[in-house]
Amino acid sequence: MRPDFVITSRKVFTGGPGCEVARPLALAVAGGRIAALAPREEAQALAQGAEVRDWGDAFVCPGFHDAHQHVFHAALFPSALATEYAGTSEQDCVAHLQKWAANRPDDGSWLVSHGWREAFWTPSIVPTRASLDAAFPNRPVAMYSGDAHTLWTNTAGLRALGISEDTQPPAGGSFDRDVDGHLTGVLREAAGMVYVAKVLSSFSTAQLCDIYRDYFRRLRSMGITSVCDMALSLVPGADGINPQVYEALEASGDLLVRAHLFPTLSDDQSNLEELQARYQGTRLRAPGFKQFFDGVSSQHTAWCTEEYENARFTGDVGRPTVAPERMRELVLAAARRGHAVRIHTIGDAAVHAALDIFEEAHRLYGVPTQGQNTMEHIEDIQPADIARLRKAHVVASVQSPHVTLDLAQPARDLGEWRARRMWPFAQMLRESVQLALGTDVPVVPPNSTDVLYTAITRRTVKDHQPASGWYPEHNLTRAQALQAYSLGSAQAVGRAHELGTLEEGKLADLCVWDTDFLTCADGQIQQAQCLASYME
Repeated sequence: MRPDFVITSRKVFTGGPGCEVARPLALAVAGGRIAALAPREEAQALAQGAEVRDWGDAFVCPGFHDAHQHVFHAALFPSALATEYAGTSEQDCVAHLQKWAANRPDDGSWLVSHGWREAFWTPSIVPTRASLDAAFPNRPVAMYSGDAHTLWTNTAGLRALGISEDTQPPAGGSFDRDVDGHLTGVLREAAGMVYVAKVLSSFSTAQLCDIYRDYFRRLRSMGITSVCDMALSLVPGADGINPQVYEALEASGDLLVRAHLFPTLSDDQSNLEELQARYQGTRLRAPGFKQFFDGVSSQHTAWCTEEYENARFTGDVGRPTVAPERMRELVLAAARRGHAVRIHTIGDAAVHAALDIFEEAHRLYGVPTQGQNTMEHIEDIQPADIARLRKAHVVASVQSPHVTLDLAQPARDLGEWRARRMWPFAQMLRESVQLALGTDVPVVPPNSTDVLYTAITRRTVKDHQPASGWYPEHNLTRAQALQAYSLGSAQAVGRAHELGTLEEGKLADLCVWDTDFLTCADGQIQQAQCLASYME
């Protein structure tokens, strides 16, 4: 069969297991799939008269697949509908919002911001609604934290959300209160997630289609051709994955990436099963569920086996957001029906308990029918538990830019003894664990070159510190990082048979770069430019 076109380069990295080098190859593409591969010098014969797109010495590799995104929030915060700002203090964040709000219609609608982290402020104090009330006495404000686990709002915002002094937070969440027992306007974990979902529901589907479309164009410019859109709340109905937006974009031909949706796991599994019944094509899938077992270590909400280094009280080990027996009940019920589950696990106690559950699920029900059981983040893990990931057929979905997000935080909160064992990517691969790379955007930007740089060097994105890397024994090789960012993510969604490598019969998702990631200097990785991305 005559191909639609042929792509050729002197440097093609096919990305399969054991692949370490780029080779001169030609790839024939027909109907959006790779019809054949041949040596580069045979490109014209392979083309049979079709167009040959010769990329010379450009680096060709499988399209990148971000294994963990929150697409709604990622698309929203760089858009005209909201602002993104970390700030240097509480007052600095308020001042920034005031300046941004001056160009927004004063119609009583929400002012939405994302990015604040009190750990980066001077002074490093938790904010309250008082500062927002002074600037915005009547207009509701929603300030979402940089780690996406905390919502800071004002009195008008509490009122708009129907929160009074007597309101009880949802299970797995909490409301901060001052010394007199009054609400401060800070809502944590499930409370923040549930109520920010109510804030964001004020945007129309047409508005969301516009920002999603722009966001997907941005991803394609970074060589990203697939994403996993993960529920951002443990409470059903507040997961933020917006299937209606994806369906509208697919219908209009504007779905520019392959999207994999993971709604919240609850007793009612129809939310996933209805999506699976509708999504039978190659661009839109719903491979499984998402749940949350704990929070984040910077807020002491990650569930640990031993006390935090800077414990705030005796027995300060964080806590599970869902009781272990309840999580077991949910996961086994999903496994019984063949569904994959992806669980947010950051502290070593959460990781250990999730492994117990996944081992039982695999023993009783085998592998899921679509995606693969996956643990998200796995920031701290007991060394003995690493091999258990492989034995339980669990993918480790990790975010390399998180490693150097705040170099001082792990030792400050967890102690140096735990810091040195955190994010053990290389050891995971030595134990034959399937590794998938992503960003958890909007916690960090979705920049593909940052993902590769931090996985390979474990240095900060901006300052490139420490010079030797943060515990560099955990670094990935160039080939390992590329494979985890494509094939590993395809394994997590159960599509390694058609995505993640450049092989005959697979979907022709690939990207072309001006830089050879396998041989370039470390400092060139982030400077690389994507020349083209293909996803038919």
